[in-house]
Amino acid sequence: MTDVAPDPAATPPQSVKLVNLPNALTVLRLLVVPVFAVLLLQDDGLDDRDRYWATLVFGLAIITDRYDGMIARKTGQVTEFGKLADPIADKALTGTALIGLSILGLLPWWVTIVVLVREVGVTVLRFWVIRHGVIAASRGGKAKTVVQSLAIALYILPLTGVLASARWWVMAAAVLLTVLSGLDYVYRAVTLRRTSARAMRAAAARRAAGPSTGTGTRTDTAA
Repeated sequence: MTDVAPDPAATPPQSVKLVNLPNALTVLRLLVVPVFAVLLLQDDGLDDRDRYWATLVFGLAIITDRYDGMIARKTGQVTEFGKLADPIADKALTGTALIGLSILGLLPWWVTIVVLVREVGVTVLRFWVIRHGVIAASRGGKAKTVVQSLAIALYILPLTGVLASARWWVMAAAVLLTVLSGLDYVYRAVTLRRTSARAMRAAAARRAAGPSTGTGTRTDTAA
């Protein structure tokens, strides 16, 4: 068995309005990404006031990421637009923060690359298994999101001394959780492709079709 959850938005009701609170929060998060980038990169990151404002904007955006999906599911306001835009907004915010921090020389580029490769990879895997089911967020994945957001916020803040040193350990934990949760997602995605109801039906159809004939003709049913 795999940790697979039914997608509550697989066939959203046609009566759901595109303009609703969850979608508005998602769009707002997308709109603040360039504002956040300007604040972070202003004066090459040397203006502490702008760094504090950038941290505030980042924190508020993370809060909208936490609640837009929850509100949509609980109130039955899930839309196709929301399913597409929400992960895009999330990755745009996180990616902008990591790339900006690396540009400023505050974060090693290898950290940014590892995190972004994982995020893009998981997105590709979601499309790879979308016909078979939806993989529920694991505890590791949820912990990754929390620790990663905290680590990024600590790097955005103009910290010095012990706090500046401590944030590296938080980021190290975030990178570790990023890699482990990514590997877990790969395992569950592969397992889902093999054990989903769709895969089982395809396998049954192949068995019913029998072995290849002597003429070289072969019957396959795509999974």
